[in-house]
Amino acid sequence: MSCILMRADAGPVMGAGHVMRCFAVAEALQDRGVHVHLASVNLPSTLADRIREAGIALHALAVPPGGAEDLGATAGIIDALDAAGVVVDGYHFDEGWWAGLAEICRHGRVPVLVFDDLATAPQLHANIVVNAALQASALPYRRIASDAVHLLGPAFAPLRREFRVVAQDVKEPLPARSRLFVTFGGADPLGLTTPVMETLAPRLPEGVSLSVAVGGSDPKLDGIRLAAERFGGRVELHVNCRAMAARMAEAGLAVAAAGTTTGELAAMGTPAILVVVADNQEEGARQSAQVGLCTVIDGREPDAADHIVETALRLWADADRRTAMAERLGTVVDGMGAVRIADALCAAITAR
Repeated sequence: MSCILMRADAGPVMGAGHVMRCFAVAEALQDRGVHVHLASVNLPSTLADRIREAGIALHALAVPPGGAEDLGATAGIIDALDAAGVVVDGYHFDEGWWAGLAEICRHGRVPVLVFDDLATAPQLHANIVVNAALQASALPYRRIASDAVHLLGPAFAPLRREFRVVAQDVKEPLPARSRLFVTFGGADPLGLTTPVMETLAPRLPEGVSLSVAVGGSDPKLDGIRLAAERFGGRVELHVNCRAMAARMAEAGLAVAAAGTTTGELAAMGTPAILVVVADNQEEGARQSAQVGLCTVIDGREPDAADHIVETALRLWADADRRTAMAERLGTVVDGMGAVRIADALCAAITAR
């Protein structure tokens, strides 16, 4: 069987999105009998456990991420595994790292797949480029990755297996969904969970509850638990949630960090307020808002928590607008993006 190495990191500032995009494609590759390995620096223990439980071999790199030592360690794993392909997701790798990886893989005829959101690099050293944003095809990939296969647009949103399954299920009509779902990613780098929860929960209409998902590596987890307990049954807290698709599908509105969650919510048909918590999320979120799929708030602004709460309350009260958003979402993401990405990578390996 073929073996593929993925290289991505996660942490309190970076979040878990880069690793989870790789995870989604890893599942689709495993369904084809491919062995998947992940090389990562300082991966949070809860995420590392999840990777191993999924049957993905984890290589913990004890080097500074993104530079020459990282390249040497990564190249060593590629050689030891005789990897048939490499997947990379992250913005902290320097130009020398990328150029070195490209040279190594070119000599070994090993295709490289890169997740990208910005198209700002002078050159992308990749055989396959993935960007699931709505208007990704308008970005200059023909110039910066002229020889690569371009997998662009929502059809390539890399969703995990659980989302592919739930996307096919019949869901409750939006007016019958009485939960408001909140998540700011695996690490919540801006610390928005507690202020949003504490301000929003007591102001929700009668019969509406709050469902909050946080990662086990969140440094503010203890405080979040205490805050949730004060609201009793009005707030349901999910730590390291293994059923995110179901939680999203039962919500009448979601407040979520932009990024990989964007495609997940779209596949569930759940209208959303997307909160930008990192630079690479801005453009994709803006495009989604522009066509009426969501509302966008910049979580880095000083009054972001208050803005999020007021917007959520207004949008919850506007059932017609939420319904219209949900109807648009149903035509955008079908949940099969990871399968298409895996197919493209396997085709590139076969062609070598």
